[in-house]
Amino acid sequence: MQVLVTYLFLAIMGIELVTLVISARWAHVALVTGLMIVIAIPVTVHRRLIANVPVEIQIFAVIFVFATLFLGEVGDFYEKFWWWDIALHTCSGVLLGLLGFLTLYMLNETETVSLHMRPSFLAFFAFFFSVGLGAIWEIFEFTMDQVFGLNMQKPMLDDPSGLTDTMWDLIVDTLGALTASLIGLIYMLQARKEGRRDWLQRFVDRYPRFFNHT
Repeated sequence: MQVLVTYLFLAIMGIELVTLVISARWAHVALVTGLMIVIAIPVTVHRRLIANVPVEIQIFAVIFVFATLFLGEVGDFYEKFWWWDIALHTCSGVLLGLLGFLTLYMLNETETVSLHMRPSFLAFFAFFFSVGLGAIWEIFEFTMDQVFGLNMQKPMLDDPSGLTDTMWDLIVDTLGALTASLIGLIYMLQARKEGRRDWLQRFVDRYPRFFNHT
């Protein structure tokens, strides 16, 4: 599935790359070329390098990069659909929050690390993990604008500087992270109260190589 999604996106970007070269839009040519290289990594590098990355995370990463930089920047989806940026940041906030849960849970369950953390701390970490990555993404957008002359930080609400756009992105990221953290916490507490295996424990069962269980 992950390979199919990757090749589909590469084909779409390859067609667009030809039109960009013909129209001499060299900044976008460089961007699309870089994106194609990044997206192709999971299916071109040695499989052992990414064998420990769950397929779901690989697919999410490919889709997010495609939707954000290719559709958003090259396809002008940010201009065509006012809700595109909000939707992406909301989804990324929620999904990165879940990734934060998984990251710390792996440390919590592995036999090589002497840690045992409460669900409340997992939720706390997941929240700030997601918000932190959201902030790093805004730094990336600023860097791309300054170095390559892109316009990732959009004018918004009569603010041509892009500061308002950045702040709203961070606000939406934070709300998404808070939502994921609260949902994850409530679900884990309820699952443990009822004696059910929560979604993180099922993740351990699906990817046991992360946890060094004997």
